[in-house]
Amino acid sequence: MNPKNLNLKSYISEEKIQEKVKQIGEQLTAKFKGQKVVAVCVLKGSFLFYSDLIRQINTDITCEFFGVSSYHGGTSSSGEVKVTLDLASPVEGMHVILVEDIVDTGLTMNYLKTSIESRKPASVTTVTLLEKPEALKVPCKLDYVGFQITNEFVVGYGLDYQGYFRNLPYIAQVQNFQ
Repeated sequence: MNPKNLNLKSYISEEKIQEKVKQIGEQLTAKFKGQKVVAVCVLKGSFLFYSDLIRQINTDITCEFFGVSSYHGGTSSSGEVKVTLDLASPVEGMHVILVEDIVDTGLTMNYLKTSIESRKPASVTTVTLLEKPEALKVPCKLDYVGFQITNEFVVGYGLDYQGYFRNLPYIAQVQNFQ
């Protein structure tokens, strides 16, 4: 399907997203004030959420990036996680904040947690902007969830369809998928 032919409907406004980002940032500040913290951005989808979130965390923080893909251009997770970029620095002994855009099947987040935990951090705290509880294929414990949504395909605020729509400042529901 041509991305230009998609019918998008606003689903979560820019204002609601920013309110939630501020709230989660304040909670993470309280949890990690004065500790060695590294925030890990799961690329590509979480880059906007991540950049807004780390600016709301008022403590010393370093940044890392972990590239993975499980959609491979489609509209649902393939279930196969492909690493496209590994962490550049060790996280041993550090408190890791793992920032994801969306958790649907739970497979990618569980893979990421296992990968990070194998590197002996002091702790791993998971944060996701969106969670689709109806789509979970495996149990997946999340520490902070921005919004729980229904099992529908969404784009915007970093989430894409075939690389498009990441630049929308809000989350949009795709209306015309068969």
